[in-house]
Amino acid sequence: MRLRILLQSLRRHRSLILNERQELLVCRRAKEPAKGTLDLPGGFIDMGETGEEGVAREVREETGLEVEQASYLFSLPNIYIYSGFPVHTLDMFYLCKVTGDGRLSAMDDVDEAFFIPIGQIRAEDFGLDSIRKGLKKFLSGGLFVNL
Repeated sequence: MRLRILLQSLRRHRSLILNERQELLVCRRAKEPAKGTLDLPGGFIDMGETGEEGVAREVREETGLEVEQASYLFSLPNIYIYSGFPVHTLDMFYLCKVTGDGRLSAMDDVDEAFFIPIGQIRAEDFGLDSIRKGLKKFLSGGLFVNL
């Protein structure tokens, strides 16, 4: 007898945070998959959270910054490898405005967090396919405006 496990698609969120110099906040992944590559702050939405609440929590947990405003931009379907298993996800991208003194603290599953000028962003430096696709859409669609 074969056991079949059905999982509902999980929702993941990613933040696109620009500073006043039009630099994008990126993180270096501290864990697999794609350990050591660039990523955007974000993660899985917890039960009972909205997308905006989840992205604010993940940004705080990974960088120490507080999200003041999160505006939904777009979503992309994805297959994410979790504990060796392919999991279908819906990756939601938010343009976020943060508050605070701008000091970054790499925490949780982030090795380091820093800003990169928009003109120097190379999608191929990001380890996850969905992030590369999301960045290309964000940068080519003129979606990077100040909140």
